[in-house]
Amino acid sequence: MSNINPHEKNEKLKEKMETGVTKKEPINSRRRFFLDIARAVGLATLGGLTWSAYVDKVSASKLTLRPPGALKEEDFLATCIKCVMCVEACPFDTLSLAKPGDNKPLGTPYFIPRDIPCYMCPDIPCVPVCPTGALDIKSLKNDKKKLDINKAEMGVAVVDDDSCIAFWGIQCDACYRACPILGEAITIEYSKNERTGKHAFMKPVVHSDVCTGCGLCEKACVTEKAAIFVLPREIALGKAGDYYIKGWDKADEKRLENATSETTTTELSKKSAVDSLNSVGDLY
Repeated sequence: MSNINPHEKNEKLKEKMETGVTKKEPINSRRRFFLDIARAVGLATLGGLTWSAYVDKVSASKLTLRPPGALKEEDFLATCIKCVMCVEACPFDTLSLAKPGDNKPLGTPYFIPRDIPCYMCPDIPCVPVCPTGALDIKSLKNDKKKLDINKAEMGVAVVDDDSCIAFWGIQCDACYRACPILGEAITIEYSKNERTGKHAFMKPVVHSDVCTGCGLCEKACVTEKAAIFVLPREIALGKAGDYYIKGWDKADEKRLENATSETTTTELSKKSAVDSLNSVGDLY
């Protein structure tokens, strides 16, 4: 049996006829309790997904290849506003925007050379359209203040000797021929094949100071999985540190101008080098 007061019911019907709506019943404490639980579970789930995506993003972003002129990754992520301008400007559809599941910072531009490499446009259309400087146009200008795509440092190609068939003795120079800076970024090193005694190895050698990381070599590689592939420069290259100087390089020697040294003296160092070598008394 209904407990609704007939008078109250008539009032509600009258209100609905006049306004088209009725007043909502106040949510009782029991119902509010379950709504709050559902809301909390939903927020927790969303937070978990967001955090999971963030962890994946952070761990994978170091391997992400950016457009020409991109700032260092940390600065790039702080400067890029995800405006899509560079992606739309690329005439070869090289650039993509990171979406959920790509394990890259969402909304940021990147490219995968094996799919579509950078075709080294002379006018570099993706860079001038960047409104924030996340793609630094100044870094791509030569001494004549003109745009020079050869100054791009998107990454550097790395050769896997074990997978590259040129290192097996099979004649292949696909990566060398595909390189837009022919004979400079990649050269061929010839050496005798001692196994056969009558053939030569044609081994590709990447010169990191010239390679732009365009990935055309990776795209051209004939192996099932590319034996030459592009990595971000900070991942692919080592660092000798400030302790070592190229004595034959005048530019590198300039680092010594403000260098300081400290000499320590021991009992052994007081002797001449010859005396030290001839003295074996301490060895017995």
